Amino acid sequence: MNAMTKSAADLRRAARDHIRVPRLETPFHERLMAISEVNDWYNWAGYKAPHSLTDGELEYFAIRSTAALFDISPMVKYRIAGPDAERYLNRLTLRDVRKLGVNRVHYTAWCDDHGHVLDDGTLFRLGEQEFRVCCQERHLPWLLDSAFGFTVDIREETEEIAGLALQGPTSYAVLRDAGFAGVERLKPFDIATFPHEGGEVTISRTGFTGDLGYELFVPRARALSLWDRLWAAGELHAIRAIGYGALNQTRIEAGFIVANADFMTAEAALRADRVRMPDEIGLDWLVDPDKPNFNGRRAILDARRNQTLKHILVGLEIEGNISAEHAIVYHRQKHEAGLVTAATWSPTAKRNIAIASLERPYGSKFTEDLWVEIYAMRELKYQKMMKRAKIVPRPFVKLPRRTATPPGLK
Repeated sequence: MNAMTKSAADLRRAARDHIRVPRLETPFHERLMAISEVNDWYNWAGYKAPHSLTDGELEYFAIRSTAALFDISPMVKYRIAGPDAERYLNRLTLRDVRKLGVNRVHYTAWCDDHGHVLDDGTLFRLGEQEFRVCCQERHLPWLLDSAFGFTVDIREETEEIAGLALQGPTSYAVLRDAGFAGVERLKPFDIATFPHEGGEVTISRTGFTGDLGYELFVPRARALSLWDRLWAAGELHAIRAIGYGALNQTRIEAGFIVANADFMTAEAALRADRVRMPDEIGLDWLVDPDKPNFNGRRAILDARRNQTLKHILVGLEIEGNISAEHAIVYHRQKHEAGLVTAATWSPTAKRNIAIASLERPYGSKFTEDLWVEIYAMRELKYQKMMKRAKIVPRPFVKLPRRTATPPGLK
């Protein structure tokens, strides 16, 4: 009885005190706090991260017009190394890791045995048998369980490795003026290391904006000096720190998807009909059926052969300029066809764009006469609007400078 009473008291105390436990702060938090004018923060994997720092519109145009600096330290990072690292990752992920060269990155995803997507992310090949996985969700127990029979070392390095995304048309000029000689030779998805403060910084030509951009990784102890180095070099190039709101707007323009936003991961989904196969979220191109066996292979190929796929992810262009985020999609204004998972007005494309998950045959067989149901606040009253939508290709915005090598010098 006393043990039960004590347990109940502990639970009440935990419920009362949990709000006093602060979110983790990234290595760049000190600089972000000094810049922040709006105190607009959100939770990213347990870290305090900015949704915006000053003005969302100015932050968006920093990405598209000058240079934007975004803290990606909360992104989950795993270091995988050992004699079987390549074979292990080839067993786990959809793409053929044998085709990924040293000092290269590729986008990939991984599934459970039923072919349902657990997460997507980027795989960095740092050496012949040394890799870094960057992703949205934490998977360490699953990674360790999956390593049975492989000689590999797996460890999380999220806290010890700080990360920055430098994106925008003048991002190369910032790196050049910061003294990173030779960075102009990086092609899209290349990796290289550069000296910094007695150590090294790893720079990849990658990003989540569909623009010219780079991602920089450095040990936590050298994080602030890297920020200061970039900030000083970027002053003449109109560098601006940004939050997730602006980044999210550009990733929608680029047609990129986010786990547990545009699709539910197999671990997070509570309902059986919420899980998705790669082909149902536009990741069919990642699947390499010719490589050795990988998680979910049989289920994925069976679904293709038997035509049992239930969903499809599409790009939409919607009439008007009111964002249709989380709007219901209808066919002929009466049959519910799916849901908008992400939407924004695109200042670059000058279009009202969206990403939507539709139930087949909508989006595959029935592609015409689609509508979205939008509720807009008008003088303290919601106004229902039915707006026409048409399926269009992704990306919505395609910028030549993203892949130009060498990049533009301005």
